[in-house]
Amino acid sequence: MLPATFKLCAAISYRHLRNMTGLRRQAAVAISQELSKLACRSTGPSTWINQVRRRSSLLSSRLEEKPFSEMEMSYIKQGEEALQKSLSILGDQDGWKTETVMGNGDKVLSKVLPDVGKVFRLEVVVDKPLDTVYTELVDNMEQMGDWNPSVKEVKILQKIGKDTVITHEKAATTPGNIVGPRDFVSVRCSKRRGSTCVLAGMATKYGAMPEQEGFIRAENGPTCMILRPLAGSPSQTKLIWLLSIDLKGWLPKTIINQVLSQTQVDFANHLRERLAQTVAVNC
Repeated sequence: MLPATFKLCAAISYRHLRNMTGLRRQAAVAISQELSKLACRSTGPSTWINQVRRRSSLLSSRLEEKPFSEMEMSYIKQGEEALQKSLSILGDQDGWKTETVMGNGDKVLSKVLPDVGKVFRLEVVVDKPLDTVYTELVDNMEQMGDWNPSVKEVKILQKIGKDTVITHEKAATTPGNIVGPRDFVSVRCSKRRGSTCVLAGMATKYGAMPEQEGFIRAENGPTCMILRPLAGSPSQTKLIWLLSIDLKGWLPKTIINQVLSQTQVDFANHLRERLAQTVAVNC
């Protein structure tokens, strides 16, 4: 049923059907019903993941706003797919192994998935309210290169509706040039549902951003950052970051795993420093 539903959504992007509001509404309702069925059949996810999954359909919300081109609809679908896959991975609590535990409680876990490879999961608590963290990671996305040494540049190539963007990211060269210059083209979607915020993404193709000279085009995804207030302490934010990257090129897995795990630990520290500076400036 779900593939047929997506075909229905694609059909409404054609010019002679775009103004058929009833068909758009029918497609939106059908997709929401299908995603709800998928959520009910899945096992393992905690309550907050199920809540996001049930209410996360990008397609249903956008189809009521305005018609999108067939290409835009494909990007919206990719963003939704990244979100659903990420939540499914995070919802399965089995098989995670500890990579790193820091003195402040930050920890990195990992597991190997048959269809994805090795994924990493960062869990940290940030001493700032959710809205402050969300603003820095989502609204100020293009400024990440200013405070995260692992990122050289983030550029938004296209915005689609309220929640979907296409981005181009350039990764900074690692110390000792262990990993050479990489870049990524990604589709990202951000959703806020109650007290939970999700930023999900995955690699995509974008004609206006072909492979760049001097960079190896790597691929990420599904990736996901989840923010929610720390239980009992709304002034603090629990951040979970699912990281899945194929760096391409000829790199030993041991080096890749070490770099990715350390990247997550460093990210948490740099984010805290950035938030502290931002709050100080605004005071």
